Amino acid sequence: MSWQLAGVALNSRFLIGSSLYPSPHIMQGAIAESEAEVVTVSLRRQSPKQQGGDAFWQHIQGLERHILPNTAGCYSAKDAVMTANMAREVFNTHWIKLEVLGDEYNLQPDPFALLEATKELIAQGFEVFPYATDDLVLAERLVNAGCNIVMPWGAPIGTGRGLMNPYALKILRARLPDTTLIIDAGLGAPSHAAQAMEFGFDGVLLNTAVAEANDPVLMARAFRDGIRAGRNGFEAGVMQQRDLAKPSTPVLGTPFWHQDKNHRGNAS
Repeated sequence: MSWQLAGVALNSRFLIGSSLYPSPHIMQGAIAESEAEVVTVSLRRQSPKQQGGDAFWQHIQGLERHILPNTAGCYSAKDAVMTANMAREVFNTHWIKLEVLGDEYNLQPDPFALLEATKELIAQGFEVFPYATDDLVLAERLVNAGCNIVMPWGAPIGTGRGLMNPYALKILRARLPDTTLIIDAGLGAPSHAAQAMEFGFDGVLLNTAVAEANDPVLMARAFRDGIRAGRNGFEAGVMQQRDLAKPSTPVLGTPFWHQDKNHRGNAS
């Protein structure tokens, strides 16, 4: 079933990264197998015009996907805004995945610089996809600044720890029902993605778990299927947990086998 992301109709709720793959050929295969329609690209780490970036860019263009450039590696609002403007010119899109990091150890976003850069970029006409933590207040400030999309982490980038704080993520979903929420970073297994989708998140963005798998193409397929399963579970209505057991087969009246036995006896 299609959905809307920043005014664009998409069929897949999987957004996938384009870095860390063993080869361009494997990257293309994994992205194709994922069926993701949005691919993130880092301008700072892979310029389309320099250091072999032109060949990389040709591989990306050949996939015919929507490009979501990011400001990976930026540690100040000024640097992020400058990188975003360069990306808009190079990739010809007003979409930007905004990363403004505050800590080199866990790559946690700097909430103050992130909000500052968000306000500036929205004023310049960008559709900002902010990479944030699972902090509710920060998410609300980003929405109030004009963001239609917020991308909270599941865990720090590249850790594969899954959803570290399910409670906080559920609160985000409940308190921001009209905001597109996409889990970005920290997922390591397809089951993590399925869980995020079961919580009602609109999509999942990831890179490392696919690119660094023993078989990136197969892992892309696994995440694709996990995301679909999780979304189907959410839409179908995941059962609520209970403190007490409840039999799946209620005990009512006489067992059918007993009735059948009596019937056979009378017939003989």
